This record gives sequence, C-alpha cells and structure tokens, in this order.
Amino acid sequence: TTFTTYTTVKAARGDILDTNGNVLVSNRASYNLVINHYVILTADGTNDFLYKLVKCCQEHDIQYTEHFPVSQERPFTYTLTEQNASWQSHFQTYLNMVEVDSDISAPLLVEQLRKYYKIPETWTMEEARLVIGLRYEMDLRSCVGSLPNYVFLEDATDEQLSAVSELNIPGLYVEASTTREYNTEYAAHILGFCGPMNAKQWEYYQTIEGYEMDAEVGQDGLEKAFEEYLHGVDGTRIDVVAADGTVISQTYVKGKEPRGGNHVESTIDKETQIVTEDALSDLADWLRDPVQNPSRDGDDVEGLAAVVMEVKTGDILAMASYPTYDLETFREHYNEIVEAANKPLINRAINAAYPPGSTYKMSTLVAAMENGALAYGDTIHTKGQYTKYAPSFIPACLTWYSNGSTHGTIDATVALQKSCNYFFFELADRMSISEMDETAAALGLGEPTGVELDEDIGYRSNPETKAKLHTGSNATWFTGDKINTGIGQSENRFTPLQLCVYTCTLANQGVRYRATFLNRVVSSDYSTLVLENTPEIVSTFEISDTTYDSVLTGMKMVAKTGGTGYTNLKGTVVPVAAKTGTAEHGDKRYESNGAFVCFAPADDPQIAIAIYGEKAAHGSTLGKIAKTIINAYFNEEGEGAIVSTENKIS
Repeated sequence: TTFTTYTTVKAARGDILDTNGNVLVSNRASYNLVINHYVILTADGTNDFLYKLVKCCQEHDIQYTEHFPVSQERPFTYTLTEQNASWQSHFQTYLNMVEVDSDISAPLLVEQLRKYYKIPETWTMEEARLVIGLRYEMDLRSCVGSLPNYVFLEDATDEQLSAVSELNIPGLYVEASTTREYNTEYAAHILGFCGPMNAKQWEYYQTIEGYEMDAEVGQDGLEKAFEEYLHGVDGTRIDVVAADGTVISQTYVKGKEPRGGNHVESTIDKETQIVTEDALSDLADWLRDPVQNPSRDGDDVEGLAAVVMEVKTGDILAMASYPTYDLETFREHYNEIVEAANKPLINRAINAAYPPGSTYKMSTLVAAMENGALAYGDTIHTKGQYTKYAPSFIPACLTWYSNGSTHGTIDATVALQKSCNYFFFELADRMSISEMDETAAALGLGEPTGVELDEDIGYRSNPETKAKLHTGSNATWFTGDKINTGIGQSENRFTPLQLCVYTCTLANQGVRYRATFLNRVVSSDYSTLVLENTPEIVSTFEISDTTYDSVLTGMKMVAKTGGTGYTNLKGTVVPVAAKTGTAEHGDKRYESNGAFVCFAPADDPQIAIAIYGEKAAHGSTLGKIAKTIINAYFNEEGEGAIVSTENKIS
C-alpha cells in the first residue's frame, strides 16, 4: 500500500542587508519534524505512539505545534478566539466529522473525544487531551484537503531530533528547512522578527500568492515593513510513501516549485549603527558612574535614543534605542525582556514622543524671521525674567535661575549659542500661535516622517492639541502657553526621528525629505535589480538666505567656545552645527530629559543626528554621543568613511 500526499515546501525568505551589502539577516539550515497522517493513522497502536510522543516532549520540555482549540490544563476552556478565521472554520468541519454539536462545552468535548478515539481510562484527562490534540491534527488533514502535512516541530535541535527519533513513530520524519538567522547583535529595534500570523493578518495574506495558513510573516521592524519583498512563494511537492513511511518518490507539481524571496538592501550603515548603539550604552554607563559623573546629573537615566540620517536623501543610516535586546535569543528570553526595567522592547527613536526643549528654538527663530517678527541682525535686550505678564506669569532664563544674571543685549545667533530663553519668549510673544505652528509643521515637527516602520506622530503645542489632551479649565489656551511653546515646552511632543528630519530640513534650507530605510530590492539570486528607491521630497518651505544664515551661524556657535555644546563637541574631525536642549521632567533638576540635534559638516551638511535621553539631565551631555558618531563617520579629510562591501550587484 502507498499513500500520495501534497506537501507545502517553504520558500526561503529574502535577506536583509545594510547599504554596503553586509548581510544583517539571512537564513540558516534547520530541520522540522513532520508527521504523515496517512501512515500514523493506519499503524497499529496510534494512540500509544502519540502518547509516547507527547510524554517525550514533556520530559524534554519540547514546545510543539498544535491547533486543537481547547486549553491543555483543567478546567478545559476554548481558545478558539485566539485563532484566525480559517482555523475556526476547520474546527467546525472537524466537529461535523466526529458528529459533535458545535455548542458543546470544552470539558464535555474532551470527554466525548476520549471515547471517540478509544483512549485508555488509565490515562489522566490532561494526557488524553494532549493525544486528542494530535489526533485532531491528523484528522483535519483527512477532512480538509487544503492543509499541508502536519509540521509537528519546527527548527528542532539535535537533542530534540535524537530524543524523538528514538521513539520510532510511524510516519514521523525529518525534513530540511530554513529559519531566520541574525548576523548582528545590533539593530534589534530596526530589523524586527517573524512569527505566525494572527487572525487579522491571515484575512489579508490569504489573498496573496504564496501564503499558507501556517506561514510566518514579519511582525515588527523591517521584517514587517518589507514583507512583500522578502516573502517568497511556497512550492507544492507530491510525496509517495509506503505504509511504513518509506518515501518512494518526491516531485514538484508543475509550476509550483518554491521561489525564494527578494533581498532588501536597507539604508542602514552597519558600522554607524554599531557605533551609535555602543555610544548610547557607554553614555548610560558614564552617567551612572559616580566617579566619572560626581554631580549626579543624569545618573538615573532610563532610556536613550539616537537617529543618524543623510541630509540630502532622507536615508536613515542608524537608529538606536537603549536599552536594547538580542534578536537571536529574543524568543528564549521574551518574558525577561518584557518584564525588564526601562522597557527595552520600546523603540524610543520612533515610538516615544518627548518635549524637545531648546532644540525647538530654531523653529521659533525661522517663524519669527519669515513672518517679520524679527529682522536680520536685530537685537533684544534680555532681562532674565520675562515680566510682561506678571504677576500671574513670570518665566525666566536658566541663567537667571542659576545666578540672577542675564545675557544682556543679544542677536539671534548669540541667543542660539547661549540658548537664551528670554530671547525666544519675546519672539513667541510677537507672533501668533498659528505662525509658529505652521512653521514647525513645515519643518517636520509633529508630522509623519514617511518611514516604513510604525511610528508615533506626536503633536505640536497649539490650542487644538491642548483641548484634546485636557478637560475643563485645564484645556484653556493662554498666552503663557504660546510663550512656553517658543522654547519647546508646553504641549510639544516629538520623536527623535522627527527631530532628525527637522534637523535635516533646517540643513537643507527648508527642503524636507521622506525618512526611509529602503535603498533597493534585488532578486533572490542577486542578479537583478527589482526596485531602486529614490529620495522623495515631502515639502519645501521657503527659508530666506538671511534667516538661514542666522540659524546656521547660531548653530555653529553652539559648538564653539562659549556655546552650550562646546565642551562635549570640541575635537570633532569636521565642523558641526548643533543645538542642545533640556526639557523639564520630574521634581528634581537632574531628572530633566536631554535633547541634542546637529548636522555636519556645518557648511556642507551630509549627515544629521538627533539624540534624546530620558532623565539624562542635560542635552549638552548628549554631545558626547554625537562626537563619537561624527568622528567614526568622517575621516580626517572630512569624507565619508570607507566600508567593505559584500553581495552587491553593479
């Protein structure tokens, strides 16, 4: 006697590479344990074989695949709602086959199926339930013709293969496959991971060629964003096997050979990514070290994020979030990661929106100069305390709080260099909130960046935002809200990626590019260019030459002697234009959040960097990270660093 079955052969998923062709994610050879239902169901002692199999799995803590929608422990309950529509439909088909009413309770169903399959009374109900789960998988393949062979265990280890193979289960055989392999310990928040489809995903993917119900799809990061390119088309193989499980022949259905997925070359520069992540970790260690940081400012830092982008393309060269985790051991340590302090699963670069602090001041300056509230070269006499709306509202400059001093009479460039709050209180007071808001939006703040990953959009400080966030009298918009908006406080909340896009837009004199991780897509054999991404201009905001000169000069002065960023930026191999920011957080001064943005080289911008620190105290401190990134990216001649290439097509 022979049996003919149709087996789904998984197509290899495409690789994910960095911009220089270095492979970040690929596939490694793996082995699955597959059960041929015809063979096991016609063997003598089916229940006994399956009992040995589940007991072996319990003994070796082997987690196998099973879709019977009833919990494995008493009191038995249905888990049907956790499954997609197709599995729910298959369950109904199964109930019809075993002639059981669909409204039966879960405990009674287990009782009836125990009798139906003639499972010995000496076995516990939990043991019977486990065997029923495997019988369910076998019978589904008899009554639902579209299901592939039952993959009992995916990516089995040598120890698991050895333990299970010794049982000599009829119809159980080893089949070669592939599984995802991460070739770097970095970029976990960017690369993402794959996993089984949920019900909503299956509703979408079942209409697309190559997707079986048990297919794994990208669940996060680039794996999810570029699923359409990476996922191949599964093949269908005809297997003819003997009654004892011996394979007689295997041939592909004509036109149904598996086709591997395309490879995605991302914009990520592996070396820059490594440098950026290490720099975040090193700064966190430095802040927490009482010897190196005796002031304690920032010693309770909770999280950090950094984004590095090409100014003239929108390409994201690096995106880092601290703390992070290792994708290679992600599944194994998932519970620990979820419960870890400071939430390492969150990608703080795009999924957390923060007050920008003084990094917002360039937006206020651009709005003021472009709307006639400040002329080129004009000065303002700063008084430390802004008393125009006293006594109900008296904001002040940090230098006033520190020692009662002022910045004197200064122009816009010095106001940026010293980060003078008073100067920007006055600018904000001279404008309408709509003028400030429209400028901030045009520069990319509180706007979608267009990045392929799921992102938090944040929001800009304006009357509409305040009304949405608060109720009653707390929702009323006051002049004080507008003035605080001018220094990046009030209701402003932006992601580090938005801050980086904003910095790129300033460097480009108002030209804003879509942020992207996609460089190009190549065929599975690396021979053909499938798609090449080109820079996309999202908007253009006219920034006059005089306004641009004021912004650029002020940002360059931040990085020079007397500037708020000088201490931690001195020694960069190329000139830098920067802005530091500190956003209030908590009751203690040293619990404030820090923000930092810059572009380099200052007079010919190539890259922009945005860095944010939760409870990192001062934005100026974050300049340490920027300096490390800049010096690693540029060589002594100020040119882009040279990196090796791999798997590139011409």
